[in-house]
Amino acid sequence: MTALSDLRALETTVSAAVQEAGRQPYEYARHELVEPDWRRYPGWAGVTEAQWRDAQWQRVNCVKNERQLRKVVGDLLTESFYADLRADQETLATMSMLLPPQMLNTMAPTASAGEFTDAFYADPVRRYMLPVRSDRDPAWPSHPHSTRDSLHEAEMWVVEGLTHRYPTKVLAELLSTCPQYCGHCTRMDLVGNSTPQVDKHKLALKPVDRQDQMIDYLRRTPGVRDVVVSGGDVANVPWKQLEGFLMRLLDIDTVRDIRLATKALAGLPQHWLQPSVVEGMERVARTAARRGVNLAIHTHVNHVQSVTPLVAEAARTALEVGVRDVRNQGVLMRGVNATPEALLDLCFALQGEANILPYYFYMCDMIPNAEHWRVAVWEAQELQHAIMGYLPGYATPRIICDVPYVGKRWVHQLADYDRVRGVSYWTKNYRAGTERGATDDPAAILSRRYPYYDPIATLPADGQSFWRANPAYSA
Repeated sequence: MTALSDLRALETTVSAAVQEAGRQPYEYARHELVEPDWRRYPGWAGVTEAQWRDAQWQRVNCVKNERQLRKVVGDLLTESFYADLRADQETLATMSMLLPPQMLNTMAPTASAGEFTDAFYADPVRRYMLPVRSDRDPAWPSHPHSTRDSLHEAEMWVVEGLTHRYPTKVLAELLSTCPQYCGHCTRMDLVGNSTPQVDKHKLALKPVDRQDQMIDYLRRTPGVRDVVVSGGDVANVPWKQLEGFLMRLLDIDTVRDIRLATKALAGLPQHWLQPSVVEGMERVARTAARRGVNLAIHTHVNHVQSVTPLVAEAARTALEVGVRDVRNQGVLMRGVNATPEALLDLCFALQGEANILPYYFYMCDMIPNAEHWRVAVWEAQELQHAIMGYLPGYATPRIICDVPYVGKRWVHQLADYDRVRGVSYWTKNYRAGTERGATDDPAAILSRRYPYYDPIATLPADGQSFWRANPAYSA
């Protein structure tokens, strides 16, 4: 009997090993979307579904400070968490706190009261929307080459708020506010309220004057065919004003693509479901279709928990009224989505359940106090490799390094890479408007190698030692 038992045990072990060997690195399983129950929060225990779906209620009840967070969450969080949050706000945060109820509700969605603080600390949405002091890298909270405007967008303004960075594309920043503020915001120098660490820049022109100047530049610059309308977030532009600007863009024959940038599709989907907005979007979409212009919405979702039925409803509604595409441009962040499983779970939810096309995942930009989020180029390359082959080709996102003074590059497009010091080198194939005439040899711009820096914590020991000894080193 002992021998037979041993044989059966061996057979079981071998069978398990064979099954494990046959498993895919990622196993897809369909999951229907769920709206977390907001009533689990003490402060929202009596909130009705009608209130929850109301955009104005969502805006009025945004969490902007520790006091308001306590009012909603109460004793579910320990005093140590609030102290950790306060320390970050006072010493390291580059963005002020602004959380719509919809966004806060996706944090720790299934945690019980007894384990809520631990789950809240570990939650991926919380990690980037509500950072605390203990999240930050203690040795290198900022890279020595981090800057407030890490992509140098303001240097490329042709008029206030209009960045002409690529030959055929511009970015129109209509305003400097959002319905929610992300801790990793690449425009942290301009967007949101000032923090103890960052005195924000301000847009000086009145909105109508800024928009007039943008339209005038685009009329005078027929080489521009693609306009990204952003901010801030276009969901904070009064609809009549936004619709008027979009109709003026559609009157310019050379503009063939218009993209509306809004994280609010995920953070405040109630805004995009308001009848006045839906009806206005339909007018814009019909006009765009008649004139052969591609109208799309680009949103910003970083984790599968943020993809809820309301988000899917907002995306489907936009498509139903004639918007050509709804696409997602996420940001790759350690502790949030920097694993193949997290990226694929998110992409399948977006594509399969919400009709949102996975498009880009940007590497987190080199802004101050962001090193704990950033991943190295080699890590991003491994992630790109790991997610290939699971999604439809058209829905497989590209992981992008937005290289200062170069622009978006697939992570495998680097020209050279010093893995020890964490410096990758990149080239470009065009001149930005601000670079024309900036050198006696314009062709030199196209042969120049531009550096990008990995987070120091990802380097080998000798690389970290190098940066400790040479913090001012510039490649």
